[in-house]
Amino acid sequence: MSSNILVNLHPAQHYHTIFNKDTGFFGRIEEKGWAEPFWSKNGPELLDISITNWCDKECKICYRNSNKKGNHISLENYESILKQAREMGVLQVALGGGNPNQHPEFIKILEITRDTYDIVPSYTTNGRGLTSDILKASKNFCGAVAVSAYWPFQELRIAIDKLIEFGIKTNIHFVLSSDSIDFAIKYFLNKSSLWEKINAIVFLNYKPVGKFKNKKLLLNESKKMENFFKLISTQKYPFKIGFDSCCVSGIAEYLKINPIFVEPCEAGRFAAFISEGLKMFPCSFMINSFKGADLRKTKMLDVWRNDYTFKQIRNNLRKNDCNECNHFQICLGGCPVFKEINLCSKRF
Repeated sequence: MSSNILVNLHPAQHYHTIFNKDTGFFGRIEEKGWAEPFWSKNGPELLDISITNWCDKECKICYRNSNKKGNHISLENYESILKQAREMGVLQVALGGGNPNQHPEFIKILEITRDTYDIVPSYTTNGRGLTSDILKASKNFCGAVAVSAYWPFQELRIAIDKLIEFGIKTNIHFVLSSDSIDFAIKYFLNKSSLWEKINAIVFLNYKPVGKFKNKKLLLNESKKMENFFKLISTQKYPFKIGFDSCCVSGIAEYLKINPIFVEPCEAGRFAAFISEGLKMFPCSFMINSFKGADLRKTKMLDVWRNDYTFKQIRNNLRKNDCNECNHFQICLGGCPVFKEINLCSKRF
């Protein structure tokens, strides 16, 4: 079998995973007669790691309040995370911030992630700081790079052109809100030829957290959402279209799609977040509302298995007000933390 194919066995839970480091294909395959596990007891498959909270763009909508005073994680602390991640069988890390590629040790971070620990890194950038050396390292070590679609959009186009020129798998991350959904339809879906060389556009459901939290920005107009999902389901695009799991209740309601291709919230089940301050959470959006587990005091696997917040989020996903809904097995009730972001008719 190719060295680029990773197979992790989980005999105690009667399943295994297959991950292609080159293509990003991932599969969770249960043994015959057994259901897919609700969560991985061995540890997360994916870690979302903020390696810095430094950013010179300082977007108003940033939920991390990132700015020029933000702190960087030390290389030593980052490597301590990777050591434990590898022991738990983590397959991928998503590096974020702040603007991660402007971390002073970013190239070294990518190199040790892939070469030393055999974990595939990807990252999301605001488009700034993409030097030739950063682009070369991204090409050599990363699975993909995503560019956040924030104003001014000229920077988005410039960043995408740089990444594609280097042959890097490139995605766009766009936050869907009541303000931005019309723009998404007009600029990304109806002008799709502009983006024909990218790999995918990933739509992220707006969450009312951070310095600019505003519940008026929630996607609370079901007619607009119906039109949005109708466009996606009835037209062909030169790129893939994806969603964060925070959109899953809308996918279950508005898109006719095989449930095997839909992943409900993975927080505390198959994924976790670690801040640049070494605090571990089930989800990155919990950082402003929850204390987080201090990894200077507790091992990651112990947090994953035994921390109260991790247990609670799994319990909330396993059983909630949506248990009797026909879509429950697809979306598990949507977001267990910010119920107001859920997109199904029950939400309204």
